[in-house]
Amino acid sequence: MTRIYWRPQSTPLFAFIIVALFSLSGIIAVEHFQTLTKRPYYREKIEASKLALEAMQLIKEERLDRGIAIDPETDPAGSGLIGAFASSVTSDTGILESKQTSANPNFAAVMVHLLKEAHVKDGDDVAVSFSGSFPALNICVYSALTTLHLKPTVISSASASQWGANDPGFLWIDMENFLYAKGLFPSHSVAASMGGKNDRGKEMTESGRRTITQAIERNGLFMIEPSTVKGDIDERMRIYFDRKVPKAYINVGGGRAAVGIRPLKRLLKTGLLTTNLPLDRKTDSLIARFLRQNIPVIQIDNVTELAREYGLPLTPAEMPAMGEGKVYYEKEYNLWLAGGVLLMILFGLFAFIRADWGFRMLEASGKQEAGPPEPMI
Repeated sequence: MTRIYWRPQSTPLFAFIIVALFSLSGIIAVEHFQTLTKRPYYREKIEASKLALEAMQLIKEERLDRGIAIDPETDPAGSGLIGAFASSVTSDTGILESKQTSANPNFAAVMVHLLKEAHVKDGDDVAVSFSGSFPALNICVYSALTTLHLKPTVISSASASQWGANDPGFLWIDMENFLYAKGLFPSHSVAASMGGKNDRGKEMTESGRRTITQAIERNGLFMIEPSTVKGDIDERMRIYFDRKVPKAYINVGGGRAAVGIRPLKRLLKTGLLTTNLPLDRKTDSLIARFLRQNIPVIQIDNVTELAREYGLPLTPAEMPAMGEGKVYYEKEYNLWLAGGVLLMILFGLFAFIRADWGFRMLEASGKQEAGPPEPMI
């Protein structure tokens, strides 16, 4: 016996509209009701950020104790980590917005994230270059290194660009040594350089260079005094590779020895650098040398780019709270909701387009766009 069933001659436009509206609503619901899940190493990121916040607070208190005022116009968050527009130890121009953005303890979580991406392990040796231009970022790097139990060999630039650690009596190497003496970090720089053009402080006055030399001496650091850029790089590599091979290299800032000439600097995105950068063999810098040895490099220079990538605020008006930003959480789709929406869409397509009862529902609701059913065998 042949079975007979019925199907509408054509699917009414109203059916397509219903299915389309439901599909659109379902997509909006799936996008809106995403769930937040903790990203890997959440505990370490929180721990590093807490340490960074504690260090920043200690620096602020020490700065005030030394009688160095905080300008609310240049440092609206009151971090105590924004320096002056100019001083005798200012080495270069700077961008105030970058310095304000950097004063955020959550960058310590970013550093943890990047170090884990570089596959460093507990107890590994790490080479580090610090700039006095970004004391807040230096603190965040130290906090991440301490949290992950890494062993850094640090070389710092003693001078700073505008709005960096450029108070003659409280340079970055003074801040660093202060935090070390307080027991917050288990290490400090082993050497320091003048900073500035070609690492020789040519932009500064003789008085400014003398101030920096005295600061390096009072902090008990070996002073790197390069006669050439190559000599500067060679000396730093000798220090970094003394009796061990670093598992990663971290550079904060845009020093000539670290990043090289401007054409190379443009190739260096902020964050973890891969070893397949198109490096000319004639191009020389610390980053180029580490990459040629297949040692991962973390370059921290474009602060606003880094903040946008990890969901951190730009130029915050107050000290950001810990645990905020995409570095801690990531959004995931609710699979149950997405699956339910998909099933309902399929159900709607079947009901209104393939099945006769979908047509009958439309007909019963007063919609007469479809023609009469035709028999199908």
